[in-house]
Amino acid sequence: MKLRPWMMSVLALSITLADASRGRAGSLESGKAVFARCASCHSTRPGQNGVGPSLFGVIGRRAGTAPGFRYSSAMTAFGRVWDPGLVSAYLADPKTVVPGNKMTFPGLKSAQDRDNIAAYLSSLK
Repeated sequence: MKLRPWMMSVLALSITLADASRGRAGSLESGKAVFARCASCHSTRPGQNGVGPSLFGVIGRRAGTAPGFRYSSAMTAFGRVWDPGLVSAYLADPKTVVPGNKMTFPGLKSAQDRDNIAAYLSSLK
């Protein structure tokens, strides 16, 4: 059976939710350090977009809605609300979770690094 892109998205989200249900938590300080990899494209300041949108307040925000950033139609149509589990799944494989998005980042393999970034982003309010 050939896996369709949406099937891969469901699989990635299922794996992430299963990991989250095992109680794995991220570290804010470690997340800030890992986020340095993201800072060349993303700002953590409100309204300061770069190559990518500002990630200030991203947790709890609907995908594709940061003010002043021009998103791909795929990200706008995705429309889910970012939570730590969804951020972790997206960072694992952005092109699978949101096929057709513009982010060129290939993915972050370490689940702990993804959880740490999600913890850091959760603190930006």
